[in-house]
Amino acid sequence: MIRHLFTLSCFFAAALHGSSQDLPLRADDSIPVQAELIYSRGLQYLAKSQTAKGTWNDNVGEEPGVVGLCIAAFLAHGEDPNSGPYAKTIHAGIDFILAEQNSKTGYIGTSMYNHAFATKALAESYGVVDDSRIAPALKKAIELILSSQAQNPRKAWRYTPESRDADTTVTGCQMVTLFAARNAGIGIPDEAIRGGLAYLASCRGSDGDYGYTSALGGKPTLTAIGSLCQSLAKEHDSKGYQASLAYLKKNLDFRDRTYPYYFEYYMSQALFHADEAVWKEWNVRNCRYLSTIQSSDGSFPGDQGASFNTAGALLSLALNYRFLPIYEK
Repeated sequence: MIRHLFTLSCFFAAALHGSSQDLPLRADDSIPVQAELIYSRGLQYLAKSQTAKGTWNDNVGEEPGVVGLCIAAFLAHGEDPNSGPYAKTIHAGIDFILAEQNSKTGYIGTSMYNHAFATKALAESYGVVDDSRIAPALKKAIELILSSQAQNPRKAWRYTPESRDADTTVTGCQMVTLFAARNAGIGIPDEAIRGGLAYLASCRGSDGDYGYTSALGGKPTLTAIGSLCQSLAKEHDSKGYQASLAYLKKNLDFRDRTYPYYFEYYMSQALFHADEAVWKEWNVRNCRYLSTIQSSDGSFPGDQGASFNTAGALLSLALNYRFLPIYEK
């Protein structure tokens, strides 16, 4: 995909100061100029700051889940993973994830967070990245997710494969990974999807907001996670889902102070699958917000590490491109 950076620079000021509710678009397609500039600069940062072993030099950049999110950021932009300008970056990240996988159990990393996001990257790479190691590694990783759920009394997930309790954040990332694997052609039992959805529903309050381990203390970030999982399961008609959408609509200006990019990553997907008109409104706000905080080197600031921050920010813009199957309706 050809990137018109010079054109983007010329239109950047207009994107920032436009009075319309819509962002200016590139002349050759429907991608907002501002989104493309942010995304291109972010990918340049990730490529330049990657280490020789496929990781990133910050406080979380050596976690396979973060490496998986960085890989996803490139693939979501439509970058050619085999012969494009970022092919080496993508392959180096996949090499690291594969090296981190336990050959016997299929477990990747030391937490189910890491395992989910690393596995999701393998699912999104499967079929598009020329590497015969991905298919067997992906199948083993998915088997671990399913076996972990099967032994959990809540039919959900928490921090380790052996966990007997559950929460909405860990469960949400396993569920999204299962949907990504299903999109890649991996067989996912219907009962696994039903079990995860049932647990998430138990954490939904009467006004549609989701709590962390129960229906109490609901937050927009958790609600975005729960709503997205219902959308991916094509369950849009229930009263609970509609209540969650109404709750998210009331929180379009919300910013998670603790995990801002985690929120944006999920909020963008939840709104896109729920109501594209609302997503477009939020996307305009998100583009303008991200443009004000992106660093001069293309990274994003915050306490979670520049690699995670940047990948999360870029993936919150990925619905503008829709190259990955999970970003399609």
